[in-house]
Amino acid sequence: MRIAVTGSTGLIGSALVRSLLADGHEVVRLVRHRTRAGRQPDGTVGVGWNPHRMQIDRAGLDGVEAVVNLAGAGVGDHRWTDSYRQEVRDSRVLGTETIAAAIAEAKEPPRVLVNASAVGYYGQTGDRIIDEDAPAGDDFLARVCVEWEAAARPAEDAGIRVAYARTGLVLSAKGGAGGRLFPLFRLGLGGRLGSGEQYWAVISLADEVAALRFLIDRPELSGPFNLTGPEPVTNRELTEAMGRVLRRPTPFPVPEPVLRLALGEMAVEVCGSHRVLPRRLLDAGFRFRHPDADSAVRAALERQPGA
Repeated sequence: MRIAVTGSTGLIGSALVRSLLADGHEVVRLVRHRTRAGRQPDGTVGVGWNPHRMQIDRAGLDGVEAVVNLAGAGVGDHRWTDSYRQEVRDSRVLGTETIAAAIAEAKEPPRVLVNASAVGYYGQTGDRIIDEDAPAGDDFLARVCVEWEAAARPAEDAGIRVAYARTGLVLSAKGGAGGRLFPLFRLGLGGRLGSGEQYWAVISLADEVAALRFLIDRPELSGPFNLTGPEPVTNRELTEAMGRVLRRPTPFPVPEPVLRLALGEMAVEVCGSHRVLPRRLLDAGFRFRHPDADSAVRAALERQPGA
């Protein structure tokens, strides 16, 4: 299968590309730099686009059977200044509008668009159990997610199957939040964040990639899907799991006021709670390799094939 991927150099995208290549699929990477267009050393094909200008090389998408849109500025990469909030929003919404319009107008459109989203769609939900039927929240990230998903509507209107992957915290020692946490825990400097009672919707990187491929391959699946582990854990429970697996003490809690000082508004997300279940994935027959905190932490420390 010929599959196009945006955000292919990020934590999730690079792991997805490795998985697809290992199984013999042809991968088209949407790239912003002209020097990266054309055939790449890893066997992928680079196709140019500029999502902020809503430009894309449509001819490069000829023959693509599936698109996985993962592009978006990292939520935790910078403090949330007004300009960076705009970047978080635009990188997702404009990118999705660009790819959705291009495939909707293609002579031979792909069969499926798997469009990234996030559990932030639901806002802060405390200890309430949430599945895909829950309404959208009303904080910054929830509003971004609503716009992000709505931007894919032209593809739906053109008859393309669209699945929205509402991803939680992807746990990996190689990047994302885990890439910052694991070095501290290895040094015995880890601890709960804030109260530690907030729920984190954790999923292993391997399960994230498997779930994305599940959504590509199953023609009956459309609409929103929570890509989170089946056993939501509190930050305290995840901290304890990391301590057990790494065999390190976790004696250094970080109080919420300190997090707010260090992270600014983003501390609301760190201390916020998302007790989210992947009900639609489970109902469709998806099986998690790493369903609990300990197995997800162990998986995060494993070297990924092809990495």
